[in-house]
Amino acid sequence: MAAPTMDRSASAEPSAVQTMTIAKAINNGLRAAMEANPKVLVMGEDVGKLGGVFRITDGLQKDFGEQRVLDTPLSESGIIGTAVGLAIRGYRPVCEIQFEGFIFPGFDQLVSQVAKLHYRTQGRLKLPMVIRVPFGGGIGAVEHHSESPESYFAHTAGLKVVSCANPADAYWMIQQAIDSDDPVLFFEPKRRYYEKGQVDTTAAPAPLFQSRVLRSGTDVTVVAYGPMVRTSLDAAAAAEDEGRSLEVIDLRALSPLDLAPVYESVRRTGRLVVVSEAPGESSIAGEIAAKVQQECFYSLEAPVLRVTGFDTPYPPSKLEEEFLPDLDRVLHAVDRSLAW
Repeated sequence: MAAPTMDRSASAEPSAVQTMTIAKAINNGLRAAMEANPKVLVMGEDVGKLGGVFRITDGLQKDFGEQRVLDTPLSESGIIGTAVGLAIRGYRPVCEIQFEGFIFPGFDQLVSQVAKLHYRTQGRLKLPMVIRVPFGGGIGAVEHHSESPESYFAHTAGLKVVSCANPADAYWMIQQAIDSDDPVLFFEPKRRYYEKGQVDTTAAPAPLFQSRVLRSGTDVTVVAYGPMVRTSLDAAAAAEDEGRSLEVIDLRALSPLDLAPVYESVRRTGRLVVVSEAPGESSIAGEIAAKVQQECFYSLEAPVLRVTGFDTPYPPSKLEEEFLPDLDRVLHAVDRSLAW
């Protein structure tokens, strides 16, 4: 049986608002989950003594011991496969994939076992496990350290996929993912790890699979997730100086997609720009465009536009700023939409 979990969404304690980076918020969220449930384990390459290459798990092995924070061999397939067995036995393992490009040696475990076991056993087995994945570019890294593979997993029935974009969501969403009885891939925007924000550790969080309007606007709807949320907010601030009002929505969940707020927004603005680092071909951005076209056809004043990475392998670090969507590319899409 799955281990009992604790509801951390509400507390009688007074509000405790702290300023944290996204990295620290994830660390604190992991710590809170481990304190609340002794069945929560953290495992991965260098997550223990080193604290992870980005120091996300820093201090956890010291405080919880080597039996709960496990340094593993360099084998993503082994890490994920071991976590499957632990989850079946009632544990709640949290696996770290060191960089997103390293997830593919474990791809078969994820799509053939993790995604299928609940369905294959007609619900008799649950897999309450989390796979943490630092993803995206912008850190000047080499090949296999800057990619955006989230569409592979959002496409796979049986997997839940989420991505945080600010410290408050990072703190709460990692705990909610751990509490979930379904396997969750938790994509972390590594270029934003050290951006700061306020976190209320006693406030009730939004549901895990719910998108959120971060900035209200009237002219164009801009939808993003993960590292592109900050870029979209910056674009909205710049557009305001030009007299244009952009509504920015953070998807937060990529599977399942919560598009109700997007439909509501597009029915008011008549325009949509979708922003994502991943290549545009066969992408989450394309799925959003198709569904909005289907549901909001008579409200659209212009085609849905996408601002994405290019349909090429990730370039050398000297060229990554040309590859990644930036404020200017978002504003250019806004101009094209309004000129239609």
